[in-house]
Amino acid sequence: MNVKFLDLKAQYAKIKNEVDAAVSSVISSQRFILGEECEAFEQEFSNMVGVKQCLGCANGTEALHLALLACGIGKGDEVITVPNTYIATALAITYTGADIRFVDIDLRTYNIDVDEIEGAVTSKTKAIMPVHLYGQTADMDRIIEIAKNHNLKIIEDCSQAHFSLYKDRQAGTFGDAAGFSFYPGKNLGAYGDGGAVVTNDPDIAEKVRLLRNYGEKVKYDHHLIGFNCRLDEIQAAVLRVKLEYIKDWSNARWENAQYYHKRLKDIVPVPVELEGTKPVYHLYIIRTKDRNGLQEYLESRGVFTGIHYPVPVHLQPTYKGLGLGKGSFPVTEKYAEQILSLPMFPELKKEEMDYVAQCIKEFEKK
Repeated sequence: MNVKFLDLKAQYAKIKNEVDAAVSSVISSQRFILGEECEAFEQEFSNMVGVKQCLGCANGTEALHLALLACGIGKGDEVITVPNTYIATALAITYTGADIRFVDIDLRTYNIDVDEIEGAVTSKTKAIMPVHLYGQTADMDRIIEIAKNHNLKIIEDCSQAHFSLYKDRQAGTFGDAAGFSFYPGKNLGAYGDGGAVVTNDPDIAEKVRLLRNYGEKVKYDHHLIGFNCRLDEIQAAVLRVKLEYIKDWSNARWENAQYYHKRLKDIVPVPVELEGTKPVYHLYIIRTKDRNGLQEYLESRGVFTGIHYPVPVHLQPTYKGLGLGKGSFPVTEKYAEQILSLPMFPELKKEEMDYVAQCIKEFEKK
């Protein structure tokens, strides 16, 4: 059997006519940047997330970058986040001129260890950026409490958590602002790069609106040192089509995860769902002592997997200057050697998951 890690073709086959018509409509309109499709997507996405404002951006990295800037984060400030994330989280902080304060992760959920946050707060700390990793929301009640106690901003990294639930609220609704990524492989993915900032704060929304488009209020009237990072009309049109299906796709991912749980829980450590949460399983992560060996074995049997992420951010050459060597964040570093991402997408079949589980069981017995 051949089991893909992600099958975007299967998704496209089901919505091809709608997507093709939406793209064709944009091309016919000849309006490619900040037009009606982007405006409509922003309204529809904000309604579905449950926030007042959504601003489309060129990608998820810039969404986080602009959200930080709009929250007043800059040179001399510190932002607390985790090292077990894609480097874009850290880069967004670095782009502002602020410094990163890493803390380790929770043993069960892979998200930020809330018990370590207050110990990382200094007089320079201005914000916390929790990453809702793999589609599981961080412990937002504790994070909000800590932020209030220390007068900190919260910018949520929701790049992997579109419509993930924490106590009946969507990821992205807890902080001062949140950044989403619509990279093609995301649960809600464009056919190119894309991202968005969501917020309930009208001042933050207005700053992001200016920052994403050269600081321009009206044409040739510039009020901020802005950037060129706008969501284009074709991507907005594609995302609008997919919005009609995203809740069904999220439920399918969750059901697939429950099936994996049953097949794998007695073989390898599987994801833990916090009480009151419903993850959207952007990725389905297991741990194993011989990760590379298992990955090679699965590939030899036709099962394709991923590793998210093999090198923690604090050990990347880019951040060598932080002086954080091995041993700085033991849980993150241990898990970076053990985690493996299994095939996960809405169209995944039970017989394919049975085969994946069978292959893992065979390897672990050896």
